[in-house]
Order: sequence, then C-alpha cells, then structure tokens
Amino acid sequence: MKNEIKIFSPATVANVACGFDVLGFCLDTIGDEMVIRKTEKKGIKITKIEGYDLPFEAEKNVAGVSALAMYNALQPDCGFEIEIYKKIKPGSGIGSSSASAAGSVFGMNVLLDYPLNKTQLTNFAMKGEALASKCEHADNLAPAIFGGFTLVKSACPLHVLELPTPSDVFATLIHPQIEIKTSESRAILPKDIPLSNAITQWANVGSLVHALHTSDYKLLKDSLNDVVIEPYRKQLIPHFDAIKKASLQAGALGCAISGSGPSIFMLSKGDATAQNVEKAIRDVYAKTDIAFETYVSKINTEGIKILK
Repeated sequence: MKNEIKIFSPATVANVACGFDVLGFCLDTIGDEMVIRKTEKKGIKITKIEGYDLPFEAEKNVAGVSALAMYNALQPDCGFEIEIYKKIKPGSGIGSSSASAAGSVFGMNVLLDYPLNKTQLTNFAMKGEALASKCEHADNLAPAIFGGFTLVKSACPLHVLELPTPSDVFATLIHPQIEIKTSESRAILPKDIPLSNAITQWANVGSLVHALHTSDYKLLKDSLNDVVIEPYRKQLIPHFDAIKKASLQAGALGCAISGSGPSIFMLSKGDATAQNVEKAIRDVYAKTDIAFETYVSKINTEGIKILK
C-alpha cells in the first residue's frame, strides 16, 4: 500500500449561470497540486505551502479542516502530512478553497485504501469549504470530486447527481486580477426575488440539465442565462457586460460569472470556438488597466487525478 500520493486537484466553475449553489463543472487545465503522506505520528500536519501565503495551522487552513473532519471520524492508526502547491488564486471564483478541501480528503482516502465513497468525501470536504465561505455548500466540491457536470440535489443529507458532459463542450475563462470574497458577494444578493424571475430560472435549470443529457447545444445556449444572481454580482466585476457581449459575438454558447467572481466563464461548442472566444475577451481587457489571465479548458470528467 502506498504511503505517499501526489494529486492534481482541479479548479471548478460553480453556479453555471442559472444553477446558483447547485450546479458546477470541473476544469482540466487549471488546478493545484498536493502531496499527501502517511506518517507514524498521529494527527494532521501541513508541512509545505507554495504559491500563496496561507496558514499552516490545520485548524485555519481549508485543506486541514476537511482532513481533520475525516481523520477524527475514521480514527486511523497513522497520521498525515499535507503539502500544497497552490496555483489557483484564492478569491478567484474558480474553486480555490474547494480544490484544497477536496484534495486533502481524496489523498487520505487513497492512502487508507478507499474506505469512503465520493459522497462521503464531499461531506468532509464541505467542512473545509465552510471555513472559506462561512457556509457548507458543495457546488464547487462536487465537480472536483465526481468530475464533469454535477448537480447538488440536496446538501443535507448530501445528494449529488452526476450529469453527462457533451463531448464537444469547452470552457473559456477570464480571471481579472482583483479579489472578491465569497462572503461579500453573498451579502450583495437580494433576500427576495420576483416570482417571474424565479420561474424563468427554474425553467433554465431544467432546460440546461436536459441539454446536457441530449447534447442539445442550441438548448444549452438558450439555458445559460441567470436572471436572479448576475444582475447584482456583475456590478462587482469591471467590464462584465463588455466581456459577455464580445464572447457571444465570438460564438460562445453562453457567458456568466464563475462562482462568486471575479472570474467569468464561457461555454462553447468546439475547441476552435473556445479559442476565438479567448481572443475576443483578451481584446476587451487589454484596453483596460486591470491585469488578467485567460484559460481554455475541456471539461474534466475525471475530477481529482493521481499524478505519477
């Protein structure tokens, strides 16, 4: 049995336009790397962090909190060390905290010879995610652990549905180098919404799920609309409307805020279109004084990956 494992813990997109707090999908070209190691000394210890200045105390680090929750429940006859090579910027809106929270429990599960299923792992990872977002939710965690598109049917008890991924769907992302805290982006949301908007949103979620099952790209395009959250959160993201207009003109199926922002995602049919969309949005932000990064990624249907 292995005593050490190196993993790729991917970035994810939550909400997917109309599916606030329930829908998500997993990315393939953006993510953290982590090393999880079994030790004779019991307990959880974070021994290395590269990339960003994050706490080493397990109780203050999302990877440590989820690991502790799993460790205390299983009471294994060993301990674990965690190394984090952070490549997803915290506060970027593409699941930085969930990559850490999911990665630690995934690695421990492998080294313990898989005592837990994916739903159980997600449950423990939610404890770490709550440290970052102040509430337990799995819309980023589920796609990281299950892969592909996921829908969180229920958070308590946790019930995750794995949705099919049409073979020709690609994601383009732009990450403006500003920070929006999840807690702040939640505070801007209304407590009540008009019934007409709620009905539109429900219809879009149902249509989006059907589109994924049937690989109906036209329906997917018609469904990627958010009338509940986007009108409020886009105020926090500079040039959002210009990015959305440019991406749709370049052929994107849809464009929306990734998680709580500031990252913005677009889905396209085909890699070539996704590349064209990337060029179009780069042209928009190149005219501003805001630093930014862009990515093109296929949908990662595997989730967290073991690296050789």
